[in-house]
Amino acid sequence: MNNNTSPRTVKMVLLAILAAIMLVLTFTPLGYLKVGIIEITFMTIPVAVGAIVLGPAAGAILGGVFGATSFAHALLGLSPFGVALMGINPFYTFILTMVPRILMGWLTGLIFQGLHGKERTRKISYGAASLSAALLNTIFFLSLLVLLFSNTEYFKDFRGNLSGLLALMGTIFVTNGLAEAAATMIIGGTIARVLIRYRGK
Repeated sequence: MNNNTSPRTVKMVLLAILAAIMLVLTFTPLGYLKVGIIEITFMTIPVAVGAIVLGPAAGAILGGVFGATSFAHALLGLSPFGVALMGINPFYTFILTMVPRILMGWLTGLIFQGLHGKERTRKISYGAASLSAALLNTIFFLSLLVLLFSNTEYFKDFRGNLSGLLALMGTIFVTNGLAEAAATMIIGGTIARVLIRYRGK
């Protein structure tokens, strides 16, 4: 883009590119890696990049795109876990796939702005904000999952069995959360740093 391109246009183009990348990732193993009922997603990476480079509002928009693709997987039968939740309550499933991702994108942008605005935390702001995207996604998703579905038949085996429920949540956090966190922190943080340097030039 030439020097006459307005910053707003650059932001809109980059936002569109990131959203398009997410739509492509939706139907590839890179977007949603499925191992049995376990699903590891790397869709948090473009959300983190957008939130860092373009700000909290863009992060929320990209988080919404992430949520929409996740709901589409459940609706189209591409996610075994999503299909099970859709069978219980489609509306709750929509809330579960959308709200955590929108909040995650928005908060990631705020976290980056807070860290990057201080000299002592500026160097770690990219990695820390990217890491927070994956962790917030997992924490919000699991919290809302328990809130919306803990009293349904899907969780009947865990009623009155707190240790069993915690074990299930722990398994999801370890298998999904940690892999997503590591990838998002390294890849997302690096890409966001490069894009901001490029934008500065």
